[in-house]
Amino acid sequence: MFVHLLFFQVPLKPGRSLMDWIRLTKSGKDLTGLKGRLIEVTEDELAKHNTKEDCWICIRGFVYNVTPYMEYHPGGEDELMKAAGTDGTDLFDQVHRWVNYESMLKECLVGRMAVKPVAAPKEISPTLSEEKKRLNGMVPEKKVLSASVKDLTPSYDWFQTESLITVVIYTKQKDMNAELVIVDCQDKRLRGEVVVGDQSYLVNVDLDNAVQEDMAVNITEKVGKVEIILKKKDNVHWEKLGQPLESHNTFIKRTDRGLFYRKCKLVSKTEVTHDTKLFCLTLPKSTHLRVPAGQHVYLKQIIAGTEVVKPYTPVLPFLPLDFKEPSHHDGGHIYLMIKIYSHGLFTQALDHLQIGDYISVSSPEGNFKKSQVQSLEDLFLLAAGTGFTPMVKLLDFALAQVSSLRRVKLIFFNKTEDDILWRDQLEQLALKDERFEVQFVLSQPTKDWVGKEGKISSSLLSEFVKRSRKDSKVLICICGPTPFTEQGVQYLKDLGYSQEEIHAFTA
Repeated sequence: MFVHLLFFQVPLKPGRSLMDWIRLTKSGKDLTGLKGRLIEVTEDELAKHNTKEDCWICIRGFVYNVTPYMEYHPGGEDELMKAAGTDGTDLFDQVHRWVNYESMLKECLVGRMAVKPVAAPKEISPTLSEEKKRLNGMVPEKKVLSASVKDLTPSYDWFQTESLITVVIYTKQKDMNAELVIVDCQDKRLRGEVVVGDQSYLVNVDLDNAVQEDMAVNITEKVGKVEIILKKKDNVHWEKLGQPLESHNTFIKRTDRGLFYRKCKLVSKTEVTHDTKLFCLTLPKSTHLRVPAGQHVYLKQIIAGTEVVKPYTPVLPFLPLDFKEPSHHDGGHIYLMIKIYSHGLFTQALDHLQIGDYISVSSPEGNFKKSQVQSLEDLFLLAAGTGFTPMVKLLDFALAQVSSLRRVKLIFFNKTEDDILWRDQLEQLALKDERFEVQFVLSQPTKDWVGKEGKISSSLLSEFVKRSRKDSKVLICICGPTPFTEQGVQYLKDLGYSQEEIHAFTA
């Protein structure tokens, strides 16, 4: 729900923009109704504040009066009301744990919960908490881990030569690859994260001595060994690798880890359409990061003293036209296709960045898995506007690496011809690869337009989304503004497609 702090999805009244909200929070006005006092809130007290005129919400043990925020919330009042008078932590985590609610809502803070609120996660029993520490935080819901699961917990070791430090992570996984390993070495802090399914293993230390900027990461895919090779700044003998930092040597659910950001430099900005630009960011030399197909990153900026965060799905610098071999894209850069909104606080700030400026970029997130595509025959992509961005890497992966694929069809919805992203490239790809087809649909075409007109509808989807044969294995991916995505998913279900055959990208 709180995603809508940053996503403009329902029309706001004049004077109710994000900038207007930031101004209000800095005006000195009492937004809690408590004249600056902080109180302890009981479960019963929280439950009383459950109307649009009086709405309190608990997030991670802190209670906020979000009543003054109602009209500024671009997702609409109904979204906030889902958590009115209750603990909204679970809802918040399901949708967008990345939004910095502490910064956005700090002037609305009522106080702390006095007792455990409704819907809070169950406490782990004392007997399990010791086991949790012993097993680096990996605890199943109702039972202590079996010996076989313990054996699968990753571990690490390190060794040195006169000039090198090598940190080795033993993932105990057979199919480890570069996209599952994220390494950052900044100011003597080494952070190495390995993704294992929905879990994440972390090595996080303040190194004993300084190291050089350039770093190498070697992955032995078949045995799951990851080597992080650092060059010593001085050829001295290290007594230890370093001091453990927060969450070092833990193996926990990936969504329970805080997001980690690194500063990336803007190296180019090119026009894609009249209002959309392709930003190229370069990663630091001491970072190893590959964004998998279907996953997004978060950009973070300080705007008017408030930390603002927004998700974007990285794309490729261009659409490849030859899929005889899997493409190997430069891992040192991140490409983002971003629509610049004339009244969009965040995108205007992005557009004002100069070449050479820095912006904070998070590690990748997202619930899309390549295994969803591996044995497909039909892949349908439904995109509206910049909802096209998750489709770029997906197209590349499917056409290059899914041998069972018979057909990929992109149905691309836009307002006008001028809004179509990479139209020439898509048309070239359709000519070059007989498996690929693209259909453009415009809602505000000129009289010269000879293509399809209209918006997403059941009749349009029934015409375009058809299996190549009766029982072919199909996946339909959809991305765009929330109403587009929600309507599209419903139409597809009405047409008989199952939940497993539909993937909605929601950043």
